[in-house]
Amino acid sequence: MKIDFTNCDREPIHIPGKIQSHGFLIVIDQDFIVRYHSENLSDYLKGLPNVILGQPVSSLQPLIDRNEPPEYISNLIVLGKTNGFQQTNPFNAHIGSKTFHLIISSFDKYYALEFEPSESDTGNDIQRQVGRSISEMLTDRNLQKILNNTVIQVKKVIGYDRVMVYRFAEDGHGEVVAEAHNPELESWLGLHYPESDIPKQARELYKLNHTRLIADVNAEPANVLTEADNETPFDMSCLQLRAVSPIHIQYLKNMGVASSFSISLFYKNELWGLIACHSYSPMFIDYRSRESAKLIGKVLSSSLEFKQDEEDQQLHDKFKSAVDELTKLMLKDNSIEDALTGHQITLLDAVSATGAVLVFENQIFKLGRVPNDVQLTGLLHWLKTNITDSFYYTSKLPSAYHDAAFFKDVASGIMVTTLSREMGEYVIWFKAEQLQTVTWAGNPEKTGKIESDGTITLSPRHSFEAWSQTVTGTSLKWSNEEVKSVVRLKSEIMYAINQKAGAIRMLNEKLKQAYEELDTFSFTISHDLKNPLSSIKSFAQILMRDPDLKPQTLKVLERINNGANRMNNMINEVLDYSRIGRSDLVLNEVDVKPIIIDHVNELQLVYDVQPGAVIIGDTPKIQGDAVMLSQVFANIISNAVKYSAKASPQKVLIEGKDTGSEVVYTITDNGLGIDIKHLPRIFELFNRMDNVGDIEGSGVGLAIVKRIIEKHKGKIWVDSELGMGSTFHIAFPKQ
Repeated sequence: MKIDFTNCDREPIHIPGKIQSHGFLIVIDQDFIVRYHSENLSDYLKGLPNVILGQPVSSLQPLIDRNEPPEYISNLIVLGKTNGFQQTNPFNAHIGSKTFHLIISSFDKYYALEFEPSESDTGNDIQRQVGRSISEMLTDRNLQKILNNTVIQVKKVIGYDRVMVYRFAEDGHGEVVAEAHNPELESWLGLHYPESDIPKQARELYKLNHTRLIADVNAEPANVLTEADNETPFDMSCLQLRAVSPIHIQYLKNMGVASSFSISLFYKNELWGLIACHSYSPMFIDYRSRESAKLIGKVLSSSLEFKQDEEDQQLHDKFKSAVDELTKLMLKDNSIEDALTGHQITLLDAVSATGAVLVFENQIFKLGRVPNDVQLTGLLHWLKTNITDSFYYTSKLPSAYHDAAFFKDVASGIMVTTLSREMGEYVIWFKAEQLQTVTWAGNPEKTGKIESDGTITLSPRHSFEAWSQTVTGTSLKWSNEEVKSVVRLKSEIMYAINQKAGAIRMLNEKLKQAYEELDTFSFTISHDLKNPLSSIKSFAQILMRDPDLKPQTLKVLERINNGANRMNNMINEVLDYSRIGRSDLVLNEVDVKPIIIDHVNELQLVYDVQPGAVIIGDTPKIQGDAVMLSQVFANIISNAVKYSAKASPQKVLIEGKDTGSEVVYTITDNGLGIDIKHLPRIFELFNRMDNVGDIEGSGVGLAIVKRIIEKHKGKIWVDSELGMGSTFHIAFPKQ
C-alpha cells in the first residue's frame, strides 16, 4: 500500500498478509480445516502441493512429524483450550532432519500454527543465563544504574551488537536512556527519535507482544494465502512470525541494521519503553529464548514501577506534610492570606514551584520568583477571559498565552486553582523556564518523495547524524502528585474560607437575589419542562399500544419513552440540588450503620453484587440531618459499586474513624478510577468522566453530595488513580 503523510499512523501493520520467511504458518478453523497458510509451506514440507486450502490438518501431520501419533495437532489444541496454550507452547516438531518449535494460538474462530527453527543463531544458552543476568541487573538501587546494568547483561546474553533502553515520552517520541554497544559503533545514548519512528499502532502491538523479533531485514517475506471468496484478512496481531511494515524495514536498512529484537517495558500496565537490540548481521532467536527474555522485561518493569512509586510516595509525603501544616495555620490564624504566605511553610511548599501568587480579597501576595505587577495584571486578565475551568496547568505557558514569552524565564510553567471566578481570586504557582537541548537522531521532520502520480509517499530518513534543537518556553512538567496536592489544598482553603466567611464574603442582598433567581429557575424546570415531558411520555405510551406497529417504529417509541424518563430523573436531581441550600438543617446524632446497610442491600439486588464484595467496617455516629446524610452515602456507595462492577474480584470498603475533632468516613473501591485531569472538577455539576462508558449517571450526584457536606460544615475529597480505583473521604466535624 502507498503510505502518505495523512495515513501513516493508520498503516494496518496487524494484517500485513505476509510472514517472516524463517518459519511457516498454517491457520485452521474449529473443524481443523486449513483456511490460511503461508506460501512457503512447500519449502519446508517437501512433496506438498503449493496450495492446501480446505484440507484437514490431519492430512499434513505425517509430513510435519512422522514420529507423533495421528491427530496429535488436534490433541494439542484440545489440551491448550483446557489448560491454556502457554502450557503447551512450544511443541517440538521434527520435520526431516530438523527440529522446529510449533507455537499454537487462538484467534476468534481460528487456530494459528506457527513453525519456527528450534535453535538460535546466537550460540548462547539464553534460558540458562537469564537468571544470573537478572541478579546482576538488580545489584544497585539507583534506577539509572539498573538500566545501565540491564543493557550490559542483555547484550551478554543475546549477543547483539547494540542494546538500548528506549523510553517513550508523553508525546510519543522516544529517547535512548541506556546503551551497551560494540566498541567500533558510535554511541546513540541520549538521542531522541520522533513519534513517527514507532507510531501509535506499533506501540499498541508492543503491548500485546512483549517480545518482537525481526530475524533478517533482507529476507523476502512469504505471502499468506486463503480462498478467493474469503475477503477477511487474517489478524496477525499476536503472531510471532508476523511480517514487518515495509516502511520499518526500509528504516532499519537505512540504519544499517540487519536484525532487531525488542522486549517491552511497562509501568502500571502502560508501555513505558523498550529494550531495543540491533544486530548488523541476520540473527534468529528461538521461541523458548524469547520467552526467557520476557522475564528480563517483567523484572525491569517491576523495578521501574517500584522505583517510581517510591519517588511518588516521597513527594506525596512531602506535599501532604506541607498541606497539613497550612490547614492548621488557616484554622488557627484570623487571616487566611497570612496563614498561606506568612509562615515558614507557605504555598510554595505544596508543590515543586519556583514562585507563587495568592490573589485574594483584592490583594496580591507574592512568593519566590514571579512576573512583575504589569505582567501579572495581563496574566490575570487572560485567565479570567480564557480559562473557564476551575483548575488549569501547563508546562508551556508561552504557547497558550503569547505575552508570557516576555517573562518565560520565571513563568514558563503555571498551575492555577480558582477560588472565586466572580471575585477574581486565584492561587497561582509558577515554574521557571528549563532550557533544554534535544539531540535528535537525524532531522525529526517527516520526509517524503513525490511519485509519478503526484502522491507524496513517506520515505524513512537516511541520515541519523545528531541534529540538535534548543527548546525554550517550557518548564519541568507538573507531576500527578503536585496535581493531587493542589486539589487537596484548594479543598482546605475553601473549607477555611467557608468557616470564616460569613457576612465578610457575601452581601446579604446578593444572596437574597440569588435565592430568588434559583426559585424562579426551579419553578421553570418543574412546570415548563416537566409538563411537556409528561405529554411526550403519555403520547408515546398510547402509540405503543397499537398492535399494528412495525418493530422499528416500536423501538423508536421505546427510545422516546426511555429518553423522557431519563430527562425527568435529571430534572428531579437538579431540583434536589437547588433545594439543598434552602433546606433547614436539623442536627441530630445519627447512627449511620443502618442507613449504610440499607443502601448496600438495595445495591446488591440492583447490580447483582457478589457476597462479600462490599465490606462495612466501623461506623461511628455523626451529627447531622439524617435525610441529607442518607443521600450522601447513597450517592457515594452507589458510585463505588457501579464503577467497580467489572473488577475481579470486586471490592468496596466502607468504614469510619473518630479522630477526636471529627469523624472521617472513607469509601474505597477497586474500580475504574478517575483520570488525574478530571480530579479537580469531580464535584462540579454535570461533570462526568470520559471512561464511564454506558454506566448510568447524570453528573449531578457528586455535586449534591458536596453541597450537603458543605452545609454540614464538613469536607470531602478523593484519592484516585485511573484503573486502580478511588477512595472518597468525608469529614464531619464533631459539634
